[in-house]
Amino acid sequence: MNDVFLSSDENPEILVMTPAAAESILAELSDTMEGLIGAIEEETRLVRAGALIKASEIEPEKSRLAAAYVRIRGRVKTNSVALARHAPAAVEALRRRHGEFADLLKTNLAVLATAREVAEDILRNVSESVGRQAGPRTYGPGSTVRPAAQVGARGIALDRSL
Repeated sequence: MNDVFLSSDENPEILVMTPAAAESILAELSDTMEGLIGAIEEETRLVRAGALIKASEIEPEKSRLAAAYVRIRGRVKTNSVALARHAPAAVEALRRRHGEFADLLKTNLAVLATAREVAEDILRNVSESVGRQAGPRTYGPGSTVRPAAQVGARGIALDRSL
């Protein structure tokens, strides 16, 4: 008897038929998740240290692992009943590790959001400072100097889509 088979031509998901196949798909998900955890931990460490260029170099591998994780997770979801029946201990261990993974992702997202806010604040302050220096100085009523009308420098922009 085969360990797995394809469900149909319309939905080529691999279906688990034996305990060995269940252990195999869970091990594949676990290995992929551990690789992704390592990449995310390293990215978080580098961003906290201010090494943003080095942190950005992790992105291709992190993206590859994330795509593999989503693909394998879909197979696990499709086979959830069979996996629970054939490998309940492995399913429970993976469920616990997934909870830890979710916490790590929250931390990573918070660190990235903080780094983005800091970068935006720096650019905004530079823009305002340059804009004040470049603004025209004119006299107003009572021979007082008016503040520069320009709030920020021209040509500096923030891209919030990243």
